[in-house]
Amino acid sequence: MNNYGLESPRAQELIAAAKAMAPALRQRADQCRTQGKVPDATIKEFHEAGFFKILQPEKWGGYAMDPQVFYCVGLEIAQHCMSSAWVLGVVAVHNWQLAVFDDQAAQDVWGDDPSVLISSSYAPVGKVKVVDGGYELSGQWGFSSGSEHCDWAFLGAVVPTPEAPFDMANYRTFLVPRSDYEIVDNWDVVGLQGTGSHDIRVDTVFVPEHRTHKSMDGFLCDNPGNKVNTAPLYRMPFMQVFVRAVCNASLGALEGSLQAFIEVAKTRRVGPNKMSDDPFARKLAAEVRTEIEDMKRTMLYNFEAMMACTRAGQPIPVEDRVRYRYDSAIVADRCLALSSKMLKASGSSGIRHGSELLWRHLDILASQAHVANHSIPFANNMGGIMFGEENQDFAI
Repeated sequence: MNNYGLESPRAQELIAAAKAMAPALRQRADQCRTQGKVPDATIKEFHEAGFFKILQPEKWGGYAMDPQVFYCVGLEIAQHCMSSAWVLGVVAVHNWQLAVFDDQAAQDVWGDDPSVLISSSYAPVGKVKVVDGGYELSGQWGFSSGSEHCDWAFLGAVVPTPEAPFDMANYRTFLVPRSDYEIVDNWDVVGLQGTGSHDIRVDTVFVPEHRTHKSMDGFLCDNPGNKVNTAPLYRMPFMQVFVRAVCNASLGALEGSLQAFIEVAKTRRVGPNKMSDDPFARKLAAEVRTEIEDMKRTMLYNFEAMMACTRAGQPIPVEDRVRYRYDSAIVADRCLALSSKMLKASGSSGIRHGSELLWRHLDILASQAHVANHSIPFANNMGGIMFGEENQDFAI
């Protein structure tokens, strides 16, 4: 039986620590939503449990563990507070990304404190001017989740060339310190309120060359940081690791919704009978459980297959990467559809303020706004390859 890298004592300890946080996460869920940020106490507990270290290089006190361990921890957190799991996912995954930058960038961020966190907004909206030793960067980016807990930010922009003023082949991630940007408090949404995904504004700052990362290096799995971070983990394609950070929380939240649906079914009556005796409700519960387990197995299998290639020093076949990318993008769609079915089956109680099924549903709905969860382009690319065409997407 394949345990997908989850059998080690440390992996089991991390997953157990996530399970143990359930009461605190549920207690703080309302606070998280109403305050528009993950409570400081929760972030502190994530630090103490070692969650931010899971993908961080050992050189900086991290564990450099396989992605499946990290995302199984996230699944446990998301069952009780999707916003907290979302922030953990998108912030802690940056500790992996920093490892593929030039090592000087890690020195800049973690030299005095390896627990420093990084937020991000990857939309290619930044304006870039090439200058001596680096770049001048300016612009305003949206959706920087967990930004209030972070001291640096990854920001996306395309480096212009005389031949191509805007070519995504020249896309880079720019690493900027908190002193060089402003957090614009404008997160006002119907779901995932607790992620605090505010805008980031930059007014013409210098970014040295070593604080940038080329997306093409991430696609080719050959990055400047690989000179010092040699573990197979850091040869993974960038997008394959990152995108799970913005769909995995939906899957965990759906599992929490299923438990809420079961509790509703125990007390709600459908005519003269309890909802739990209704064949439709029973069939729906079975369907949701089966779909959840299928999505989990797919995630674990895909990560294990990719890690097997990197451990062997072999490239991951492009056609597999295309399929894995679609498998990730479709998760939010599947979760929303299943959540909708449970919400409808719960009757009028499901749309009342305070309905657990409703606020979980709105969180899952909000997750679809992230471009990485827009499945149609990835379906089209995968279908094209199945019909004999070449790969058209380097975000795989």
